[in-house]
Amino acid sequence: MSGGAAAGAALLALALAAAGEAAAVLRDGGYEEVLAAVHPRVPEDGRLVARLQEMITEASSYLFNATKGRVYFRSVKILIPPTWKEKSYGKPKHETYEKADVIVAAPYWKHGDDPYTLQYEACGKMGKYIHFTPNFLANDYVTDIYGSRGRTFVHEWAHLRWGVFDEYDNDRPFYVTGQNQVKVTRCSSDLTGIYVCEKNSCTDGSCVINKLTGLFKEGCAFIPERNQTAVSSIMYMQSLSSVAEFCSEHNHNREAPNLQNRMCDYRSTWEVIKNSTDFENDLPLTSSSLVTPPSFSLLQKRDRVICLVLDVSKTMAGGNWINRLHQAAELYLLQIVEENTYVGIVTFSDKGEIKTHVHQIVSDEARKQLASYLPTAPGGKRANVCAGLRLACEVIRKKEGHLYGSEIILVTGGQDNSTGRCFSEVVNGGSVIHTITVGSSAAKEIEHFSKETGGFKFFVPERLDFSDLLDVFTGIMSRSGDTFHQSVQIESAGESVAGYRQLRRTVTIDGTVGRETFFIATWQAAEPPEIILVDPIGRSYTIKDFELDSVFHVARLQIPGTAERGDWTYTLINVHLAPQVLTMTVTSRAANSTLPAVSVKTYMSKDTTYYPSAMVVYVQINQGFSPILGASVTAIVSSENGDTVSLELLDNGAGSDIIKNDGIYSKYLFSFSGNGRYSLKVHVQANRTTVPQTAMPWSHAMYIPGYVENGKLKMNPSRPPAIKNNVQVRRGGFSRTAVGDFFTVSAVPIGPYIDVFPPCKIIDLDARMEDDKVILSWTAPGDDFDKGQATSYEIRTSETPLELRDSFYNTTFVNTSTLSPQHAGCTEIFVFKPEAFTTGNITVIYVAIRAVDEVFLRSELSNIAQAVMFIPPMAYPTSNLKFGVSTILLLFFLLLTAVCLTVSTRLFFSKEKEEKDSFKKWS
Repeated sequence: MSGGAAAGAALLALALAAAGEAAAVLRDGGYEEVLAAVHPRVPEDGRLVARLQEMITEASSYLFNATKGRVYFRSVKILIPPTWKEKSYGKPKHETYEKADVIVAAPYWKHGDDPYTLQYEACGKMGKYIHFTPNFLANDYVTDIYGSRGRTFVHEWAHLRWGVFDEYDNDRPFYVTGQNQVKVTRCSSDLTGIYVCEKNSCTDGSCVINKLTGLFKEGCAFIPERNQTAVSSIMYMQSLSSVAEFCSEHNHNREAPNLQNRMCDYRSTWEVIKNSTDFENDLPLTSSSLVTPPSFSLLQKRDRVICLVLDVSKTMAGGNWINRLHQAAELYLLQIVEENTYVGIVTFSDKGEIKTHVHQIVSDEARKQLASYLPTAPGGKRANVCAGLRLACEVIRKKEGHLYGSEIILVTGGQDNSTGRCFSEVVNGGSVIHTITVGSSAAKEIEHFSKETGGFKFFVPERLDFSDLLDVFTGIMSRSGDTFHQSVQIESAGESVAGYRQLRRTVTIDGTVGRETFFIATWQAAEPPEIILVDPIGRSYTIKDFELDSVFHVARLQIPGTAERGDWTYTLINVHLAPQVLTMTVTSRAANSTLPAVSVKTYMSKDTTYYPSAMVVYVQINQGFSPILGASVTAIVSSENGDTVSLELLDNGAGSDIIKNDGIYSKYLFSFSGNGRYSLKVHVQANRTTVPQTAMPWSHAMYIPGYVENGKLKMNPSRPPAIKNNVQVRRGGFSRTAVGDFFTVSAVPIGPYIDVFPPCKIIDLDARMEDDKVILSWTAPGDDFDKGQATSYEIRTSETPLELRDSFYNTTFVNTSTLSPQHAGCTEIFVFKPEAFTTGNITVIYVAIRAVDEVFLRSELSNIAQAVMFIPPMAYPTSNLKFGVSTILLLFFLLLTAVCLTVSTRLFFSKEKEEKDSFKKWS
């Protein structure tokens, strides 16, 4: 290695070590750079910022004590929306709304102010964000419902940071214990309270037992005592003043059918927290005096400033590069980048060139003027990335005087290994750098610019004759959180079409979009294809209606006004004998500023993996904060050499999808054609979709119905019902396309491949009793994770969940010889009679499953399901009524009262008789 290269590599390593992370980081027991952001649609209210500061300050000391002196909050940044008045706020560097740990935004689905955390990965994995509503922060009455804000923040922080789950369950608020008692789903079981019923299922206000299940009927609620002695748990009811700890292995309620037990294999929340990376080498602080209140920085971003940095070197693959680069950058300038943004353009090869300093996009003419500066011819023979980046910084500084909060879009495929020369100065300058690397020759160091500044990082395979480059430019949008002004990609299609053949597709324009709708076609031959576009009411557009660019082979049509809602059909006909690649891209914007457009976001479970470790592809589909159900989601994963894998993602609560019907679709990815970078593209199509009309599925603070205080019942207002008029239930469909950050795969063997992939873990095992039999149901895994078909199942039972978890093969065997696994995704049903119930003494058993594939690879142990045989405590020959604990107590007190009355009556008459006898003697 040359001296210059070695110095560059050393500088790069140093800069990587010093560069800040996008999320909150833990240093010496203190969380630093925690980011809270207010949504730009939230009206200005100074109370929100003050309450955020008060909440996190209170949370810091509560967290420190709850973690036994290990962690607290040291520094917090609050991002003020640009829609609020400008004050003496600081300038954000790499901070954006969509990177925030905590967001303040309108309520999820307009039905309440429950704070919640978006969690979509397994136990122990970090969540996405915590969501508080303005009403939760501004109004004090919510403290009666959720407890103090600081305590609530710690509850949600545990979801976000450590991946633990709630210890209550709204769907199963009660359960029957092994002692045949009805208990509330909680942790710890030391918490005391009473059962109260307010619905029609009640008799004289008392909770009624369902004689089939042994549980209380709907309408019964557990009302805790305000004054408790129990100290846990924060993940159950942090609102109680005595609660100051997480449930530990010493007091964890393993019988409770809550999400913490199901997702975390019956480990307590404190066990999961202690095993997190935050606590690997973090011993308790020696003195609480080292803990100071958190410091707060208020930041506000005003104008969006972007500079395109485009590689025009001849190292780029193929002579078609400039055409494709021009097409994609032009699409970005004319259709994607938001109004009022400032944009400059720099190109580079051997050296850099400023094509134009920044211009503000205030009209279509301003967009076209900017596009006129795009490169039209290639430059020198090699790529000098640093030359381009340094000129971009110069362009931005001329406008702003600094780089803070600005954005650089770097597009390159050149083999420039000298980026270490400018890495530190560019990364620490304050710009967010989005990178688009093209082909396998692009320097691997390029992606670090994005990683260290929080930018997008896209990869485009070398097949430049498709629409990949167009797609990634459509994915570079503002991260301000305001989706009204953002472009939405409706369609992206491209294929090689034989001579005189056609590309024909149907795309759906739904009611949430339609403003500034564009159809853009590209081709390769000298003459354009024939284009026919038909809207939902039968109106036709032909190539004569499109604006043609014969030099760069682009045809563009903007639909006047708001595009018709419904199905649009387009046909591209290759009028040449030779085959050519034809593409069609459709973009639009939200039709109504008060109605969010349906949006699609993609995530990978990690950005680097080593074979044979699997990854998970996630796609979140929302309208605002409301999840969208019923969509067909296809992910296309492309390698550096252009090989593709297609995956159908599901929201079924099985396999990689931990929660059913939360609008987050997922699938395991484990098949790779080789080492290197992989791109991700998602197609979403729906013919009929709905927003769920139920409570939110994510981890949230409990809505406390009331308290018992000094012997008196004090009820809180009932949870507000969903406002039906505000719930958008769509009966039509929609189309969307989205791209995700690229990821890297290493250690892929050169064939032949051996089977190293087991079936995926079963996470939705359910058990119920019917007569004396256990009925099990679950979703079938595959031969390899969630693909294919397993070979067999191993089912075992035990009287304790821990025995199943820790000593599965020492537990009671269940004969499954009649059970043949179905294809992955199918529902399995299996019925058996457990031996444990034949004695009549056992009323609860636990069941777990392992799936086995054809080479005897076994899945992880499933979630452990609980089967309860309800035995009525009292039985009468004339009745089949079954009674629970509360009923027995009631009967006992009635009987005791009757006995007391009988004794009292006898004493009374006995005394009266004695008095009469005495009277006779005196007379």
